[in-house]
This record gives sequence, C-alpha cells and structure tokens, in this order.
Amino acid sequence: PLSQAESRAMAGYTEYIDPALVLAYHSQGKEIYWSFQDYEVPGARELGERFAQVSGYRLTEPAYNSSFAGYKDWFIQYFRRPGFTIEVGAGENPLPLEQFDEIYRDNLGILVTAALG
Repeated sequence: PLSQAESRAMAGYTEYIDPALVLAYHSQGKEIYWSFQDYEVPGARELGERFAQVSGYRLTEPAYNSSFAGYKDWFIQYFRRPGFTIEVGAGENPLPLEQFDEIYRDNLGILVTAALG
C-alpha cells in the first residue's frame, strides 16, 4: 500500500495531467475491472469490452468488498471518467518472469486502444 504522502502525490499528479482515463495494473487473474459502485461513466463498459476483446482477459465487476481501495475507484469517483484495473498473469505472486512475453502480448492491444481512445 502507498503511504499517505505517496497517495497525495499520485492524486496531485493525476489532477495536474488531467487524463481522459486511467489504467491501474495489478498482477493476478487476467481480468479487467471497469466499474466502481453506482457511478455510471458513459462509454466505460464499451471501452472495457474492447480491452477484453483485444487482450483475451475477462471484463468483470469487482466484488463489493474489493472496491474502495484502489486508484481506479478514486479516479472514477473524483473525475467521473473511465478507470480500469487490469489484472495480469496467473499463478503465484510474484509472477514468474517467464510470463512477461505473454503479458506484454495480451496488454499491447489494451495500451494501443487506450491511447487511441
């Protein structure tokens, strides 16, 4: 977890760059989380579906008890823009380096799609 100072720094930087969307990368599960509580962000689900299509990852909603802790959740709530947590890889953490090439291939389409909007 980030310290309070690190969290403030990330929030301040995010406000400064004012991104159209965010991708928060975690390891474990080959899933894409796209929502937070009842916040309806226009186009977020559709963009998440495109990410799922190009990556082969499953688009899903996080369990209720998994929300409230992440950068994506804060971003969606604060900016009302699309935010995604991308869970890469599978197995035990730390993920083995042997998965890097597969993770890269799976996620290149997500990064290109996000960059092109």
